[in-house]
Order: sequence, then C-alpha cells, then structure tokens
Amino acid sequence: MNKIREDDAIAAYFKLLRGKGGDDASIAQREQFLHQLVPYLAEKELTGNVYREALEQFMEGQAAVNWPANLVIAREFYAFWMGDIKAISHLNSEIGFDLHPVDWMPAEVSIAELWKNIDQEKFSTAESWAIKSYNKALNDEHAPPEVIDVRIKFSKILIVRLRDAPITQNNAYRIAVDATTPLFELKKTRQLFLVVVREFYHFWSGNPDAR
Repeated sequence: MNKIREDDAIAAYFKLLRGKGGDDASIAQREQFLHQLVPYLAEKELTGNVYREALEQFMEGQAAVNWPANLVIAREFYAFWMGDIKAISHLNSEIGFDLHPVDWMPAEVSIAELWKNIDQEKFSTAESWAIKSYNKALNDEHAPPEVIDVRIKFSKILIVRLRDAPITQNNAYRIAVDATTPLFELKKTRQLFLVVVREFYHFWSGNPDAR
C-alpha cells in the first residue's frame, strides 16, 4: 500500500500544529487516529466525496464516545490531505486548532429511551422559545405534520443533550451533535438528524432572523 501522500499530509499537519502550540498529548491523539484512518484513504482518488465515504466507513467501527474528538481531527486533516493551500492558510491565520478538542461530553444515554420519553420532558423558557420558533418555521414552510413531529423530537433531543454543557464550552453544539449521531443505528436516520442539526442551530443560538 502506497501512503506517501498521506504521510506527507500528516507531516505538514503536525508541523503546523506544533507551530500553533500543539503539545505531545495533542499530537499523540491525532497520530493514533490518523494511523487508523490512513488505510481507508491510501491510493484513493483525491476528492471530498472519497474522504467523506472513507471517514464514514472508518467511523462505523468506532465507539460513540470517540466520535467528537475524532471528527474534529478529521475536519482539520482534510485540508492537508487535499493539499488545499488556501484552506490551510485560513486554518493557520484565522481559525486555529482545537489542541484538545473535547473537554466536555454529554452524558451517556439510551437513544431509544430518550426518543420514547422526549415529549414528556420539561423545558425552560429559553429552550421552549427555540423549539416553538423552529416549529413555527416548519409550519410556515407547510411541512407535513409527521415531518414536523420527527424534526421537533430531534431538536428536543439536542437540547437535552446540551443541558449540562459548560458556558465556556464554545463547541458544545458540535460536540453534542457528534456524540449523538452514532447513537442512531440507521444511516437514513443519521442523515435526517443532521438536517435538523443544521436547521435548528439558528434557533438554538437565539438568532432573531432564524426562519
């Protein structure tokens, strides 16, 4: 297996990471993950779809608790694997790296139990505002009642998963999403959940123009 391309990408990634203050622990975490991911990428066509498919295939065998940190690393590494100089420059100058990407995780849950009981859950005023605003937006789009019901349940699950997130955790929404996605066994369900994730974020974040 020829993985020179991947080795070069990893070397460039780690060099920049070191330059941004990456310590031995942050490098070791990424090295372990990429060592396992690289066989899924080696000698494959250099496209975004190939990367996503390889990542999906690899992540299927990973425990749900590992998804948030692994996906952060995968998102960072993508620009280096693609050799996207513009994206790497942007990462270097503006975005930076999450050197220790996950220092909070939502509590472990049974997604079946959570789904079953979510409509009996009590929500705060702020939580209810986000849910009701999202519900109104779906109704304004004339979505069928059964579609609205499923999407609202997904949004409620997200809120419950985010409840104990520290105020200082800037990436809480992303972490909650990455930790919850693998709990759904069917790929179709995961895809629908991620649609809701993108739609609901604007309501959860309190965007007054969300619709």
